[in-house]
Amino acid sequence: MNKSKYAEWISAEQMHEDSKEWLSELLFIKDEHLFFDDLIKSFTLQLLEPEKFSDNIEIIDILNKSEKRNNLLIEAIRVHENDLQIIVDGVNQINEEKVYKKSHQGLLIKIREFENEYRNLKTQLFEIIKNIKKEDKRNRLLEDK
Repeated sequence: MNKSKYAEWISAEQMHEDSKEWLSELLFIKDEHLFFDDLIKSFTLQLLEPEKFSDNIEIIDILNKSEKRNNLLIEAIRVHENDLQIIVDGVNQINEEKVYKKSHQGLLIKIREFENEYRNLKTQLFEIIKNIKKEDKRNRLLEDK
């Protein structure tokens, strides 16, 4: 089914369920951001090493932008969810309902894009931390000899 047909026929209940699911996922990501912030703090010295500094600063900047975007999406979903009243109030407001459904479809696209970008960010962050841990382990083994 193409996107415009989906938007026409999607029910208020489905949009409500979508919004709840999106909010849940984004709140989980918000918690993960806190975890990554703590992780970055615990590896600050390693992240600041000159040969890796510019790459690490770039990824930290991307993480900060991701946090801000996540917060904006959370707020947008909360507003969107509050506006669901337009659909369920029993009053025929065809133009407003069309705008709401188009907004729902737009949020769906934005959230999918954000989640894909966030998955890539997580992969990069874990790779950086994994490399730091390997380097630390190698250094400890060399010190023990």
